[in-house]
Amino acid sequence: MNTLTVLLLTFILSVTGLFVFIWSLRKHLFDDNPAAANVIFSEGEIGIVEEPAATAAQHKALQSAVDATHVPIADPARDARMKVEIAERVQADRSTAYVTFVFLACAVVWLIFASTAGLISSIKLHEPDFLSQYAWLTFGRIRTLHLNSVAYGWAPMAAFGIAIWTLPRLLKTELMGGRFALLGAMLWNAALIAGLGSIAAGFNDGLEWLEIPWQIDILFVVGGALIGLPLVFTLQNRKVDHLYVSIWYMGAALFWFPILFLVGNIPGLHFGVEQATMNWWFGHNVLGLFYTPVALASVYYFLPKIIGRPIQSYNLSLLGFWALAFFYGQVGGHHLIGGPVPSWLITLSIVQSIMMVVPVLAFSVNQHMTMRHHFKTLIYSPTLRFIVLGGMMYTLSSVQGSLEALRSVNTVVHFTHFTVAHAHLGLYSFFSLVMFGAIYFVMPRVMSWEWPYPKLIAVHFWLVVIGFGIYFVGLSIGGWLQGVAMLDASVPFMESVRVTIPYLEARTVGGALMTLGHVVFAGHFVAMALRYGPARVGPALFHKRSATAASALAEA
Repeated sequence: MNTLTVLLLTFILSVTGLFVFIWSLRKHLFDDNPAAANVIFSEGEIGIVEEPAATAAQHKALQSAVDATHVPIADPARDARMKVEIAERVQADRSTAYVTFVFLACAVVWLIFASTAGLISSIKLHEPDFLSQYAWLTFGRIRTLHLNSVAYGWAPMAAFGIAIWTLPRLLKTELMGGRFALLGAMLWNAALIAGLGSIAAGFNDGLEWLEIPWQIDILFVVGGALIGLPLVFTLQNRKVDHLYVSIWYMGAALFWFPILFLVGNIPGLHFGVEQATMNWWFGHNVLGLFYTPVALASVYYFLPKIIGRPIQSYNLSLLGFWALAFFYGQVGGHHLIGGPVPSWLITLSIVQSIMMVVPVLAFSVNQHMTMRHHFKTLIYSPTLRFIVLGGMMYTLSSVQGSLEALRSVNTVVHFTHFTVAHAHLGLYSFFSLVMFGAIYFVMPRVMSWEWPYPKLIAVHFWLVVIGFGIYFVGLSIGGWLQGVAMLDASVPFMESVRVTIPYLEARTVGGALMTLGHVVFAGHFVAMALRYGPARVGPALFHKRSATAASALAEA
């Protein structure tokens, strides 16, 4: 089978599948119910903002901005039913509080460790003698420690924590099986500590994203399975008839990741070119089929909840979900362009990379149309700034990824710092920013305590945004110049290295600002956990057991 045939068949199959899906929506064969977008709201709650991270003044301004586009209708009977539902939500939040806190606390610890390791490895790229006296601080090890502490520390701990907190709210029931999740978190973190220790000591499997020895990976598998059990148990006890799209994304992510991880870590199964193919199949899919769905699920929940408005098109959100499932599976192969792999495999990967424009546009249009006439709320909502910007970065990173898959572009940027910039655009500016926003929303509900220093949220936001801007622009320019120099046979290889030095220094400056932002975030998190700082009267206080349903309604 030649490359052209594979390309045409894949394109035809993909487009046909999408048209069948759209037809099923039009014919009401697939829950074509606009009311499904309202399932995350209690009756009468549409038009009422929910922003636990806001100060009283910000909350009032946020509500005023929403009121300008929504006219509330008085209904005493509806308001009475709403009080009961919100009281039940308080109980659901309380059932997740301890489990969520454990996961998010672990995430913050790993974030600081990963940031420190990343900053050290960044400095080493332009100052190779920096901290070179210790073997575990050499670039090969410290950079790998950074990658694994992000990939298996900060990112999954944050994702699991947000998912566990969100599930009972979406299913309108209390969390079931929380103890299994706690045991899973213990095993997961024990595996990560052991894995990072083995990497620091010089023992690893030699595959990017899969460096941790497979013997240790067994603990990840067991821990991950235990963490997933509450999803199953809580689903069985749900009190809603319709599963909101966020449940689809989170459930799929928790199902896809174990498959990816198991296949990638089976010892003695993959060799040679097949091993390289599997490596990038895993590396790309863990981003697109685990981190991405959890972040999208968070956007689809928190964005409407904050502004008190359902998403613009529920069917469009379903289209984005299924298109992601259809097209992402073989995207990672474009990293092997030029390698000794079958040309049809590369072409298949390029086709699917381009087709990823479909789910990206579905999400992007939906987010923009939902925020239309509500962008003023970004001024007043600390959480919304992170989440909306993160959603925008999903669009940018995905479109850039599709273009980078093209052979003409890949020829220049392959094996350069440009690819590093792109990877961070997805995992940091999209996933991490959304997780930051979600944590700012969730923690006041978890702790029954407001963020003590609201201005630190703004400091954190601007430090990471400005820092990442410097990081991304610097590496993108430097990586492109590096690629052009390496393609010029008349230019010595070392010249392609020298041309990147100023941009690597810019990377360190940006990374330092990002790390400082993470320190501010972690310090603020600890202050809240210890209930240190000024106690403010705000929306989080409805967690108190003595609170009545009426006060819960007023403060929700």
